[in-house]
Amino acid sequence: MNCRHFGRCGSCSSYDLEYEEALNIKKIRVLELIGSYIGNELEVFKSPNSAHRARAEFKIWHKEGIAHYAMSNIDKNGVELLSQCPKVIEPISDIWEELLKYINSVEILKHKLFSLEYLGSLNGELLVTLIYHKKLDSSWEISAKELQDKFNISLIGRARKQKIVLDKGYIEETLDIDSITYRYRYYEGGFTQPNPYINKEMISWAKECIKDNGDDFLEAYCGLGNFTIVLSKYFKKVLATEISSNSIKAAKENCILNNINNIEFVRLNAEETASALNKDREFRRLKDIELDDYNFSTILVDPPRAGLDESSLKLAQKFKYIVYISCNPTTLARDLEELNKTHRVIKSAMFDQFPYTTHIESGVYLVRRDNEK
Repeated sequence: MNCRHFGRCGSCSSYDLEYEEALNIKKIRVLELIGSYIGNELEVFKSPNSAHRARAEFKIWHKEGIAHYAMSNIDKNGVELLSQCPKVIEPISDIWEELLKYINSVEILKHKLFSLEYLGSLNGELLVTLIYHKKLDSSWEISAKELQDKFNISLIGRARKQKIVLDKGYIEETLDIDSITYRYRYYEGGFTQPNPYINKEMISWAKECIKDNGDDFLEAYCGLGNFTIVLSKYFKKVLATEISSNSIKAAKENCILNNINNIEFVRLNAEETASALNKDREFRRLKDIELDDYNFSTILVDPPRAGLDESSLKLAQKFKYIVYISCNPTTLARDLEELNKTHRVIKSAMFDQFPYTTHIESGVYLVRRDNEK
């Protein structure tokens, strides 16, 4: 990826390396941490080295009356004004320059604007959020509607204790996974995978791991159903849990979009999920779900950087099969030390979700030692 801001913009920390070199450093890091559990067998999924990021947030920096895109600089002691960002997907890059030029031409849109966020899809839909240090009024709405119509986007305005949705607060994405098309609704402010190309590889890899397992499926940290929607077709019944009520709302809508009716999405965090399944306590949110009717074979966990808590680890160890998607190989290594007592890793992968950074996404598939085929 050629970018004139390499070495100054803090968004890309591996700016001084060729893509393959940076990727290999990540692979070495993963193998150093978990190589003893995976037998040094690591499948690596490469990202496009440009136009791969569908979610992007930019500072807006005002200089001599002009609003500029900006990022924190690499030394974290100032900002780098941006004239390009080759990382963003084409629906964003196609309007990136002209959109800000238009905002600069309309004072009410430019005034006290301090952040601009993009959420895009591979099928061309685009949601833009403008964030302000001022109260937004009807005059702003009129000008914002003209901006929305000119660029054929969905637009949201945010300010302190204000959120104005001019059209809709989401986009729809379509992902082709092994010749099947799935539809997803992505809401502004909700978590979505930032790299759609790698996201498809992650889902497909997880599908290949579990497709022959049968029985029922549990997913913790399910989000908006990113994995759940695709994997559900390989199980009789699915229970998926997530702490965010907005993500649960989106997940249920995604079930409808894909005509899926064997998933129960429930708002529980990981610790609560373990407590419910261990029957340590009852939850009103589960009052219409009979947990005893499930015959779970497989669990998928996709925890935050902190990894799994103790109760979630113990719960996972009760399952025949575990898919663990990790955004932090250090906590993955820590958790594998415990999981290795009951399970063995039979597949592992690294997904380059964030090229030109040190961030690493990886996955392992484990089978319980007393149940290996």
